[in-house]
Amino acid sequence: MEITAELAAEIADRVAPAGVRVIESRITRLAYAPEIAQAMLRRQQANAVVAARQRIVEGAVGMVESALSQLAVGGIVELDEERKAAMVSNMLVVLCSEHPTQPVVNTGTLYQ
Repeated sequence: MEITAELAAEIADRVAPAGVRVIESRITRLAYAPEIAQAMLRRQQANAVVAARQRIVEGAVGMVESALSQLAVGGIVELDEERKAAMVSNMLVVLCSEHPTQPVVNTGTLYQ
């Protein structure tokens, strides 16, 4: 509103000598210098990436909590704190990774 009013006043001052009266002015297109537009786009993209990552992590944490809870309630397996930590770490890597997972064959235990 303020910018439009200032724009109308400036235009009116410039065209008054020609006998033209400005009734209304509107901004229909706003363009930035290329380097400003590029910086703004990078910032917008960075914000979107951070927001998406945050959402992915929140979802992954919820899935890990659910998995641990279901394992405990169902009595499927009992995990000590170290094994829980390893499971949490593995699940978060798999769920948050941008790359497809690769199967791993575990031939030992955590305690060797």
